[in-house]
Amino acid sequence: MTTDTFIAACAKDRTQTDSLKWDLVDQRFGGKDLLPLWVADMDFAVPEAATEALHRRVEQGAFGYSIVPADYAAAYQGWQARHWQTQVDETWLRFSTGVVQSLYDLLHCFTKVGDAILIQPPVYYPFFDSIKDTKRRIIEAPLQKIDDTYRIDFAAFERKIQTEAVKLFLFCSPHNPAGRVWRFDEVQRLLAICQKYHVLVIADEIHADLILPGNQFVSAVTVAESIGFQDLIIVNSPSKTFNLAGLLLSHVWLPSEELRDRYDAWASQYKQTEVNIFGLTAAKAAYQHGDQWLAEVLTVIQENADYIAQRLQLEVPEARIAPLEGTYLLWIDLSSLEVPNLKTVVQDSAGLAVDYGAWFSQDYDGFIRLNLATTPTIIETALDRLIEAINTYKAQQHFEEDTHDN
Repeated sequence: MTTDTFIAACAKDRTQTDSLKWDLVDQRFGGKDLLPLWVADMDFAVPEAATEALHRRVEQGAFGYSIVPADYAAAYQGWQARHWQTQVDETWLRFSTGVVQSLYDLLHCFTKVGDAILIQPPVYYPFFDSIKDTKRRIIEAPLQKIDDTYRIDFAAFERKIQTEAVKLFLFCSPHNPAGRVWRFDEVQRLLAICQKYHVLVIADEIHADLILPGNQFVSAVTVAESIGFQDLIIVNSPSKTFNLAGLLLSHVWLPSEELRDRYDAWASQYKQTEVNIFGLTAAKAAYQHGDQWLAEVLTVIQENADYIAQRLQLEVPEARIAPLEGTYLLWIDLSSLEVPNLKTVVQDSAGLAVDYGAWFSQDYDGFIRLNLATTPTIIETALDRLIEAINTYKAQQHFEEDTHDN
């Protein structure tokens, strides 16, 4: 299937469908008629197999209390083994309504008020929220920005663990918003440091399936096995991979029997949630039959990323883009424009709703994050607006400088 054929078959107008991304954008951003390129979901229909499976389930007509389908684990294991050679034992698997909810749950379960939790900004802002809301302490070991890409400062990482008595590390892999797909050796070095200081690691691998050509994802669980690291929990979900966020299904992997026992004991007191049969039904079908659909989505994402990079390089050379290795979220550095308030250009002038860099770290005020999981037409419109707004701002600045000089 060509990109045009996929777009024609799967692109959806999501306005007036109770979409957070589209129907709440004016309220969330305080502006009218904004083009949304913010929250991380797609403007594409889910894999046809998932839709068909949901239709069959709805036609059955009874929606009482449900259990996990007996063959769900096999479908999920098959996907993991097929794509990333990741081995997942069914006994590890627990379910939740979302990865963010799992972060809150796991912080409550495995840490206490006042404990030090390490993160690597710029990073997904619910990492900050989960730590603050549960009254833990945020400890930052920022990524190093080298040219336009990002690296881990391992010395600073270890130093923060030592000096701050860190109890738990929230690891974003692949990284949102930097777009990095961490290599085996990078993950191994991080886990070895955590092993040395007995730091529990929660690896958020929700973007693991969204890997662009030339890059290879490796799960932290695979790396952990290579060094005998036990203090690891993985959280992920089909929500980003297959655009199923509204069906409220995510996974928690607990490879360690000790951690499973602790989690189950905690959950028996605080987490009596039934499974969502619609989420399980759609996810199982997608894991079984969604390979080609995902390949086509990744082609659209790559083409959108290339289009933005080429246009900005020609028309706004001050803009710098982090190479996109994984996720469908493009991290753009506009700090060279020296705009006092980026919102005045991006939102007020260009009419775009984006995620701003300051949400991911106070040190990234001049950055924006764009969602590429949409149609080329929307991306083209967004770039037209953004470039025009930037050029208008630059022309105004030159005029004011000339006026001041005269």
